Amino acid sequence: ILAPLHTARWWCPVVRGVRLDPREEVDVSASQLGLVRIMPQTEKPSFSITAQETSPIKFKYSEGEKVLCFHGPLIYEAKCLRTMVREKIAKYFVHYAGWNKNWDEWVPESRILRYTDQNIQKQKELLKAYEAQMKSKKALKAASRKLKDKESKAEKDKEKDSDSRSSTPSVDKSIKQKNTSNTSATSSMATQESDVKVRKKIKPDPTIESEEQYLTKVEIKIKLPEELKCYLVDDWINIGKNKKLSILPARNTVDQILGSYLTQKKSSKSITAEKGSAIVEVCSGIKEYFNVLLATQLLYKFERPQYAEILQQHPNLPPCEIYGGIHLLRLFVKLGPMLAYTALDEKCIQLLLSCVQDVLKYLLKNSSVFFSSDNYSTAPPEYLRKL
Repeated sequence: ILAPLHTARWWCPVVRGVRLDPREEVDVSASQLGLVRIMPQTEKPSFSITAQETSPIKFKYSEGEKVLCFHGPLIYEAKCLRTMVREKIAKYFVHYAGWNKNWDEWVPESRILRYTDQNIQKQKELLKAYEAQMKSKKALKAASRKLKDKESKAEKDKEKDSDSRSSTPSVDKSIKQKNTSNTSATSSMATQESDVKVRKKIKPDPTIESEEQYLTKVEIKIKLPEELKCYLVDDWINIGKNKKLSILPARNTVDQILGSYLTQKKSSKSITAEKGSAIVEVCSGIKEYFNVLLATQLLYKFERPQYAEILQQHPNLPPCEIYGGIHLLRLFVKLGPMLAYTALDEKCIQLLLSCVQDVLKYLLKNSSVFFSSDNYSTAPPEYLRKL
């Protein structure tokens, strides 16, 4: 649920089937947000089509080279064994370090990274984000289970009240119910034994997603209100065109925003204890995602020197206690596709989306404060020289 970034672009890692080319525009402005307002680019693209593309394909990685390779949602150390060109595409036959050779496979160049300190750091960040996803998943399931247990208990209490009002059942009916219960129990035990046998036979690797799981993966979309989309467009103009920076630490940090949201929800009499617990877990998960993803996916290239300075000034503060509402809004643009790979059941997804939409409503209600133009300042000349 994580390389230097390109201006007006966010770098996105491969998460089985979802990969953004670093050259691909991620303007959270026009094309992605579906607005008619299309803003001109302020920089020349970092790539171009030349006559060299018609020349024979050159391999970026050589045989025997130590590399890093995406497999599923994570990055692993690997070695390039062979190379080939198939349908005008460079392919590499890789062996994953420490894995059985049965996992050796042909992969495209887009799945491979140079074995550098920078990419090793990227590997660690991606693993950290994956672990955060798993933690968030467990918390949501626990909250969902509590709600389900409460509903089940209420249903049973209702049935008991109904039974106490009804007449005493006859002896024959009682015996019949007992026999039916015994038959049902026997059938249930047989089914459980069958399930155990199946589980013993099939032991899939939990870290590898099957092709069927990938193809049936449910796409999770987080709908942003139109007004919030406009703030993202304005943000892109401020950063990419007007060369402005967010004032940091923010007047209202992500931690403070979510904290005030929780305080408001807890004061509401309509919120049950179980729902309140679920909201707390979701907000905690949002902060974890934000802390892990900010550096690699939520910053424009123009903001990176500022990020480096902030790290030196506040080495012990997490990003959620430094950055504010507009960066939180950028996170919600990226969050949906990532949540699709957390393997949450439908009930957990609905609970999560309900909480996220409620947070977005809170942001919209306080948008004049959280997304004010006063939250930006023009970058000084010495800052521009660092780029």
